[in-house]
Amino acid sequence: MCNQHQTRVLSVSHAKAKFEQTTIERRGLRPHDVLIDIKFSGICHSDIHSAFDEWGGGIFPMVPGHEIAGVVTAVGAEVTKFAVGDRVGVGCFVDSCGECEYCLNGEEQFCTKGVVQTYNSVDYDGNPTYGGYSQKIVVTDRFVVRIPDRLEMDVASPLLCAGITTYSPLKHWNVGPGKKVAIVGVGGLGHLAIQFAHAMGAEVTVLSRSMNKKEEALELGANHYFATSDPATFTALAGRFDVILNTVSANLDVDAYLSMLRIDGTLVNVGAPAKPDTYSVFSLIMGRRSIAGSLVGGIQETQEMLDFAAEHGIEPKIEVIGADQVDEAYERILRSDVRYRFVIDISTL
Repeated sequence: MCNQHQTRVLSVSHAKAKFEQTTIERRGLRPHDVLIDIKFSGICHSDIHSAFDEWGGGIFPMVPGHEIAGVVTAVGAEVTKFAVGDRVGVGCFVDSCGECEYCLNGEEQFCTKGVVQTYNSVDYDGNPTYGGYSQKIVVTDRFVVRIPDRLEMDVASPLLCAGITTYSPLKHWNVGPGKKVAIVGVGGLGHLAIQFAHAMGAEVTVLSRSMNKKEEALELGANHYFATSDPATFTALAGRFDVILNTVSANLDVDAYLSMLRIDGTLVNVGAPAKPDTYSVFSLIMGRRSIAGSLVGGIQETQEMLDFAAEHGIEPKIEVIGADQVDEAYERILRSDVRYRFVIDISTL
């Protein structure tokens, strides 16, 4: 094993602490490892949940970040897929067993041994993982993806989580020509879901609390836009959609949304509210409807998503910030004051 790699990071010492610049040691290169100089790291809302320890089990000090775009600077002796200078990305996970049925099927996110998350997790060697708010990262080559040349690095970074989180369920539930899909919310996830569903050939309707984002949604590819604050919306859209993709983290009137599904339609949740949702089982029974959830995709599907985004010109709307602006960015996200994703320029670390 080569020497460890010292790297500067943004970390929080405890829940809800302010970020500070500190230094950590990344492991030396193992035979299948890739050393990456991080150029940009997107800010996901789950970074806030984790840094605030809202989900419990936080490992501190913590270095968040799982939307990582960078350049390969060294590879292990047995790495063949990547070379120095390659433009690459790392998403939510950095290792899995590689042997269970789900790993073998390209769905590492469901690894039965337990997938190793990019940060706030424990690697198989017993050491905590630290994420992308960092100058460098060392990752097993199986969990590195290639960023297409058509995608700029800063724009590519949010695709590593927000992109695959929306692409994967749309693909899984066969969204495409002839299908009517509704996207709930026009935020960091929703604005990408609109673009992906449109590029897949579906008829896309946006459901948002107000009419404030109508023009933006239509520009992103939506065919229709309705405000859910108007009760008439649910009556007008009864029995209309094959799939409703819920991208918001607020609790919904689930029965009202289920009423908008066709027979055999599915309400798919990728937003995760802090409190449980409630619904009447008759909302399901009377239309053979389903409620589902989706995590992210596996590594192969993440690469497929990046290639699809590059081919169809799908890009997150981003605001690039410096390392000293992350605390402020967290506050702005909590106020919904971002269109639509913050990205940290790691050169400012």
